Amino acid sequence: MDFDTLLLKCGNYGRYQFLLLIVYGFTNIMSSMHYFAQTIISFTPEHWCNHELLENLTYTEIRTIYAQTENPSCTLLDDIVNGTAVVSDFGECEEWIFKYENGYESVTTDLKWICDSSVNGAIGQSFLYIGSVLGTIFFGFLADRVGRLPAMMLSTLIGAAGDFITSFVTTPQAFAAGRFISGLSIDTLFYLTYIMVFEYLDPKKRTFGLNIMMTIFYCFGLLMSPWYAIWLGNWRRYLLVTSLPTLIVLIYPFFIVESAQWLATKGDYKGAVRCLKRVAKFNNRKVEESVFDEFISHYEEKMASQKKETKEKDTFIRLFRTPRLRKFIIVLLIKSMIVTLSFDIISRNMEGFGSSPFLLFSLTSLSYIPAGFTIILLQNRIGRKGMACASFFVGGIITAATGILIALLDFKEHATIMGCMIGLARYVAVVSYEAEAQYAAEIIPTSVRGSGVANIHVVGYAFSFLSAYVIYLSAIFKPLPSILIAILMLMGAALCLYLPETLNKKLPETLLDGEYFCADEKWYYFSCISRKKKEEVPDVEITKL
Repeated sequence: MDFDTLLLKCGNYGRYQFLLLIVYGFTNIMSSMHYFAQTIISFTPEHWCNHELLENLTYTEIRTIYAQTENPSCTLLDDIVNGTAVVSDFGECEEWIFKYENGYESVTTDLKWICDSSVNGAIGQSFLYIGSVLGTIFFGFLADRVGRLPAMMLSTLIGAAGDFITSFVTTPQAFAAGRFISGLSIDTLFYLTYIMVFEYLDPKKRTFGLNIMMTIFYCFGLLMSPWYAIWLGNWRRYLLVTSLPTLIVLIYPFFIVESAQWLATKGDYKGAVRCLKRVAKFNNRKVEESVFDEFISHYEEKMASQKKETKEKDTFIRLFRTPRLRKFIIVLLIKSMIVTLSFDIISRNMEGFGSSPFLLFSLTSLSYIPAGFTIILLQNRIGRKGMACASFFVGGIITAATGILIALLDFKEHATIMGCMIGLARYVAVVSYEAEAQYAAEIIPTSVRGSGVANIHVVGYAFSFLSAYVIYLSAIFKPLPSILIAILMLMGAALCLYLPETLNKKLPETLLDGEYFCADEKWYYFSCISRKKKEEVPDVEITKL
């Protein structure tokens, strides 16, 4: 009796799964606020160099005067004669006039990290990404070595500690250190909980359960984040207050059990049975002891059989020795690079489009709702492969169209149109990003799922280091960043053709299972338009496993 069969008897869509989904929903709120905290605390309002002659003028009058200079935000004035700005020949600006958004003070306005000092904030963001790379590798390894639950709890607490520490810093060095610590859990905070729910949920309900919680709770966190920051009025209070709810994870072990499927692949069959008994009890299911004995016997025989063929333990490195899985993982790695870079640039680039970045960020976050329902409605109909290809292809077309409008339109006069296009681009980016998470988790075998998903994500985050450089291309040609992203997304759509369809399939548990997985599928197979011939799975070269 395999894991899926026993879980069905213990309940794979009962009260315990409902509890896990609630935990996942809470994690989505924390994750959204944590992931985009750098964006929220770094919003820079319109600003100009201060001068005593500007003290009694309105923002419109100040803007008109500084419009005469080459660099309005950082130009030091010597005098103002009949409304004409006289630029100073020497000296640097030390004080600024800020047009605060509802009085909100960001890190850039508080610490004066603008003009020549604006690099301080960029360095802090770079250390956030460095932390995310190292943290994803470490916690992915930890999830496969010591368990999903302890890795999930430790990741959450460390990320919160990073935000807490950052709220007290006053120097660029301390800020970079705080963002590094915070970055350690920027991705693992979300995906480790995702894996926990994924491995206990009915396969037919995964798409609905996971995506409906993401749609509601992640979107709620994004919608509230900018207004929560404005209500608190200061970036320090925002980080301080948002880090405290994570302490709730300390009570998780009292009602959440470790992944029984992971324990089974590690040979701890009694531990897996203990977890499944707790699940059955929580779901008010009575399961005979003989059923658990069958489960243990099944895995003992399976592991003994596989040890004869593969004497080494399953690890992420050994995955690259498998011909077919190696191909899948390389495609997934490249796919993660493309989707993470696209998602990051589209989601974070909210300034300079003719409207309030707080309002634009909040309103475009509503795109998570249709994105979530799009995945729920289509992913089980057109398949994981079809969803991945379609979202990349459509995203490439929309991003290219947005780039053309960026080149042609005046932002202040067409702020509404630009907002709609940004929201549409963000919608497709979210569909691509969320569909990628489930697809990768289904392809990678259970025995290396934690480190596998972690390494796929970490490569994506490493590639997102290029975000700042891609955005800088707009200085050469305004629509160039959008055109580049569009080309990458179209390439991603083509690469997805080389991945297997996982819809309604028994997912692989070990590397050996993964090597046989969908071995009879052709690259052009789509579950929504093709019918796979029923035939025996051909022999696959696995001698080097």
